[in-house]
Amino acid sequence: MTYVVIDSCIKCKYTDCVEVCPVDCFHEGPNFLVIDPDECIDCTLCEPECPVEAIYSEDDLPPEKFDFLELNAELSQKWPVITEQKDPPPDADDWADVPDKLQYLER
Repeated sequence: MTYVVIDSCIKCKYTDCVEVCPVDCFHEGPNFLVIDPDECIDCTLCEPECPVEAIYSEDDLPPEKFDFLELNAELSQKWPVITEQKDPPPDADDWADVPDKLQYLER
């Protein structure tokens, strides 16, 4: 099992989760974070840290979000690892409650 970042993170990119990860499995894109499923050790530390509830256990992933399993695996191979917390984008709070943000993903 792994943890998965879903579209709630897009354009928010809060990095509270990165700070608690013991294995550096987070990767950073222009406006989204992903988890490398091969690095994730299922420690559960990141999930409660996410202020927009964008991190799910693979077992708890809503069916309509299953595509994010593949998306996290794909993008984690392309994007660099992030290991330290950063400031979120200036407009992150404006995007925090916006649903269905996949169309805003920047690769």
